[in-house]
Amino acid sequence: MLADAPLLFFDSGVGGLSVLGPTRVLLPNAPIVYAADNAGYPYGTKSEEELAQRVPALLERLVERFAPRLAVMACNTASTIALDHVREALDIPVVGTVPAIKPAAEISKTRVIGVLGTEATVRQPYVDDLTARFAADCRVVRHGSAALVNLAEAKLRGDPVSAGAVRAAIAPLIESASGMDVMVLACTHFPLLAEELAEAAPGVTQVDGGAGIARRIGFLTRGQAWPAEPSEGTAIFTRDPDPRLIPALDRFGLTLVDSL
Repeated sequence: MLADAPLLFFDSGVGGLSVLGPTRVLLPNAPIVYAADNAGYPYGTKSEEELAQRVPALLERLVERFAPRLAVMACNTASTIALDHVREALDIPVVGTVPAIKPAAEISKTRVIGVLGTEATVRQPYVDDLTARFAADCRVVRHGSAALVNLAEAKLRGDPVSAGAVRAAIAPLIESASGMDVMVLACTHFPLLAEELAEAAPGVTQVDGGAGIARRIGFLTRGQAWPAEPSEGTAIFTRDPDPRLIPALDRFGLTLVDSL
């Protein structure tokens, strides 16, 4: 494995930056390619059939172009729908992103857990399976919100995001999940709104998969060579990105921006 072979992160937009962040901390010298399918954004309102075709095809093109050592599907929606298809299409390790229901169940005292994701993610049988395996003794309430995805993207563009807008987006979950003490952020966009969510749901612990995914990447690449120094990361978009995102990308070390 060449030392400069990158880690490839993939999402519909910039939500996957919440996964990239912990990975940067764990593997600071890892070369990074972050790919955002902004031409297909948002994934949460698309059909399973469309994503099962679109996501593997895009990742095949990205792998051919960048020859990464590993691919990270930094998107819950894409992972719950297309992860198996992607693993069949690629000949490199693929790390998926799934709702952190297991760790949520491990820390919940009230045994009431909220799962906050996109509409596509929260309806997936995969979530049923995780609930049955790890939270069978819990009341698990799901809520899908496309509005929160857009608010997270807006925040990274530098637009003001009001606590009231976030509160309105999660109001159905708050109303349905009386006694909830843990909220699973089952969309990689949502940790980007951690402060606003804490204000909207005070006293509720937020759980997401970012740190666990970083540890998994570290495990799969253990013993591999890395560059001696950090390098400029690359952000790839499937159509021209909003220039207002550039400062946020730069904060995550993605200083080179290009189109697929």
